[in-house]
Amino acid sequence: MKSAIILVGGEATRAGGMEKYFFRFKGKTFIERLIDTVRGTVDEILLVTKSEEQCKRFAHFSPVICVPDIRKGTGPIGGIHAGVLHAKGDLVFIAACDMPCINRNVIEFLFSRINDHDAIIPCWDHDRLEPLHAVYRREVLLRYLATHTSLSLRDMVRHLDAHYVSVEDLRKMDPSLSTFTNINRIEDLACIPETEREPDSQLDYFRK
Repeated sequence: MKSAIILVGGEATRAGGMEKYFFRFKGKTFIERLIDTVRGTVDEILLVTKSEEQCKRFAHFSPVICVPDIRKGTGPIGGIHAGVLHAKGDLVFIAACDMPCINRNVIEFLFSRINDHDAIIPCWDHDRLEPLHAVYRREVLLRYLATHTSLSLRDMVRHLDAHYVSVEDLRKMDPSLSTFTNINRIEDLACIPETEREPDSQLDYFRK
């Protein structure tokens, strides 16, 4: 069984306090685009929020499971902790909510190439990794998160038997590598490659 964990519980300080998952691109909110992309590649989708109250913002999404952070104020690693505790899949794809162009073929490739490793992590070079666009073994993450002291995703990855795949190897599925585009502000539309845009595409903020 495979699961997808989407982290939506950040404070959005770089977005001026706005909720990035409700930014809209190509007629859909970021979170709608993410859910549509991973649906069909996994058996369950979990959204991890910072609170029970925030979970209510996603009550209309079905059959998506929404769970709040357990370890509050610990950043992405806290969201991962809550997600893997609730996930049922042996393998989990973990992504951030501000990546509206994630490519389904890339996700499927990552699942197919994890083999006997603990994780498969896209990388630009030795230092630039994509831990929030990666596939992990749930049981291995649970063991690490039970005893970890660092809140660094880099430290987490370095403690795993991770297989690193160069982003260049993903270009045959995503030539512009738009799958890794993340949007922190409305003005960041310019970061989205031309191949992903439509002539009238817009990025705006949708208040739910």
